[in-house]
Amino acid sequence: MSFWRSAFVGGSEEPGGGSQGMAIKPPAPDNDVRYEDVSMRFAGHRNAQPTLAIDSFSLDIAASEFLVIVGPSGCGKSTLLAMSGGLAIPTTGRVVLGTEVIRRPGPDKAIVFQNFSLFPWKTVVENIEFGLRLNGVPPAERRERLDYYLPVIGLKGFEQHYPRQLSGGMQQRVAIARALVLRPRLLLMDEPFAALDAQNRTVMQEELVRVWSEHKPTVIFVTHSVEEAVFLADRIVVMTRRPGRIKEVIDVRETTGATHWRTSPLDRVMRRGDFQDLRGRVWDLIRDEIVVG
Repeated sequence: MSFWRSAFVGGSEEPGGGSQGMAIKPPAPDNDVRYEDVSMRFAGHRNAQPTLAIDSFSLDIAASEFLVIVGPSGCGKSTLLAMSGGLAIPTTGRVVLGTEVIRRPGPDKAIVFQNFSLFPWKTVVENIEFGLRLNGVPPAERRERLDYYLPVIGLKGFEQHYPRQLSGGMQQRVAIARALVLRPRLLLMDEPFAALDAQNRTVMQEELVRVWSEHKPTVIFVTHSVEEAVFLADRIVVMTRRPGRIKEVIDVRETTGATHWRTSPLDRVMRRGDFQDLRGRVWDLIRDEIVVG
């Protein structure tokens, strides 16, 4: 099965095989995630020693929670996402979505990558409905979902554009819409805004909050940006250097109170003293893990 088929379906490699009539349903209430003593060890190349990327990672994530993972480069953040999406199997332990152990990809676990990963020969609409077609969603339902998500995510009027005709920010909107249109139980985001300029990044962070609020899948978001983490997260997981372990879990809601600050514009939030204090706390935890040289 090709990567793109495996990222969107869990069925047969034959066109339509095993997926006909499998219209994707709204997420079940059991979209909580559990990491149960998860470790990941990669085999060494030739005579090199194996690499322990993740070690003894245990964490419970509540349904509809927005969890952000931060840490130094090489600490295993993207490996955690790969295991969460069924693209990699832990060496030990397990990752559980609801009551099901994650063993393979599927449309209930949508992934948004840093590099957009769009098909250049497909239009905006064709890119967005790719996963729906693979999963046998009927044309009428595909149209209904497109009609809903295109204006919500700011793509109305760009339906027949190709990726090369769009800015980086607009391309990432397409990638996010392609994930959301599946109505996933779990939305995995691997530094989705890293390639954008500062202005577009701010706009997309605020847009993500708005769009996520419409449906509220469980989100696991990886970033190197401390400001982004503090702005978006319900909780922040700070990782140690490799092998990646949990150094600290910070509940941002203890600072924000009942009304999370992500509902306000980022520039306004960044002027708050409590935001800057929390940003400094997270950065201090990460800085101690950074190996220079």
